[in-house]
Amino acid sequence: MRTSLILFLLALTLRAAPLPPGTVIHHSPASSKRYIGSPALCVLPNGDYLASHDYFGPASNEHVRATGRLYRSTDQGKTWRHERDFDGFFWTNLFVHRNQAYALGTDKHHGQLVIRRSEDHGKTWTGPAVLDPGQWHTAPMPVVEHRGRLWRAVEDAHTAKKWGERYRARTISIPVDADLLDPAAWTFSNALARDPGWLDGDFGAWLEGNAVVAPDGGITNILRVEISHLPELAAIVRVSEDGGTATFDPAKDFVDFPGGAKKFTIRKDPDGPGYWSLANLVRDESWTANLAREKPERPAGLRNTLALLHSDDLRHWETRCIVLHHPDPGHHGFQYVDWLFDGDDLIAAVRTAFDDDEGGAHRAHDANFLTFHRWKNFRALNRADDMKPPGGGSSITPRE
Repeated sequence: MRTSLILFLLALTLRAAPLPPGTVIHHSPASSKRYIGSPALCVLPNGDYLASHDYFGPASNEHVRATGRLYRSTDQGKTWRHERDFDGFFWTNLFVHRNQAYALGTDKHHGQLVIRRSEDHGKTWTGPAVLDPGQWHTAPMPVVEHRGRLWRAVEDAHTAKKWGERYRARTISIPVDADLLDPAAWTFSNALARDPGWLDGDFGAWLEGNAVVAPDGGITNILRVEISHLPELAAIVRVSEDGGTATFDPAKDFVDFPGGAKKFTIRKDPDGPGYWSLANLVRDESWTANLAREKPERPAGLRNTLALLHSDDLRHWETRCIVLHHPDPGHHGFQYVDWLFDGDDLIAAVRTAFDDDEGGAHRAHDANFLTFHRWKNFRALNRADDMKPPGGGSSITPRE
């Protein structure tokens, strides 16, 4: 009996941790001290999917010459293989323009703004062309084609050193028929600095902006807003038709946005009304529990719930469905999501902090997985489809 009990306890100890929701593309355990950042995703003209990420953390070289990794799926995300590594690849998005693949980001933490191109479905790539040699901040944000130009939001970080106060909102654009690797072809808008007096002195930063075509046909830059309380907000910057001038009115251009204190991506529905986003909203019960802690997190630190949002006008947002959730916000997160429309489905690459056989993520921010997800018939999802917490007897994600 004693031997059987010992064997049973040993089996419990050695039992593998549950896999995170979705399909695991890559796992980097906390012990490596290289954490997974900046998920990006694109669908190639030949039907392959590409996904990428960078490494950050104490054992990475993010502040010198960052390392990025590229993965390929030939079966619509069911399986993935490591394609190659990049040197000088950070905060980078993937996109396709005129049947060619591009990667646009920085070469390190607050590094140069750089772009690469592949003409053979992501197998080989040019070296990075430097669009600007200054200090830049961004994330894998959308590139939007509109009125004969490509548009993307970035933040320059040239003029200060402190997180948040150094980020000035800008938009870059280029004619669709120009050489995207030619720095002279790009137009940079003026830089809009944050005013710390906005929002009654609670405005910490704006960053990780989205280029979005507004209902009136103009280009906007919709940014994440760092504040200390709920409700979370986004900021809507207007951009002139030629891309040279950006303006912001703090009296009317802050809008309620669930999850707006964290990175989010907004895309216009190509086959239906309005706009969609996936964002890390904070549930009321989570905020109440957070405030009861000795050292509460700001909204930006709570990333354990991922929600599908919809808006008709970019100013009023409705939560359609909770698509990912874990009750523990300290070591679990589904964050920095890059996602795309795939017919009636949404597909996404997610920076995921979750349990593993080594004890899980260092903390929720320091993700140990890159995961892929598909939500079928996303327009039909509603609150009845909300994901239940692990152990609740439901599927891992709604309709995945």
